[in-house]
Amino acid sequence: MCRNIRPLFNFEPPTTDAEIRDAALQFVRKISGMRRASRANEAAFARAVDEVARVSRTLLGALETHAPPRDREREAARARARAARAGRPVRGAPARG
Repeated sequence: MCRNIRPLFNFEPPTTDAEIRDAALQFVRKISGMRRASRANEAAFARAVDEVARVSRTLLGALETHAPPRDREREAARARARAARAGRPVRGAPARG
């Protein structure tokens, strides 16, 4: 299950619908406590993901900032550096062994 949902506002290039949907899926997984919905809950789970994605798109479209857009690559590098300093596995790096 996901542990963190990343910020999506004010990036260059702009956040894609797929990124918004992925974040919505992470959010629904987190609050439901389920990685995957059972057959009985599948429709409600999918509907929740769709609604969270829709509301997130609306929010991101309505937000304003005077700050320059953040660079995705720079932010990813900073996250990798923080993870390395904390001793957590870094995505894309070979496992320590």
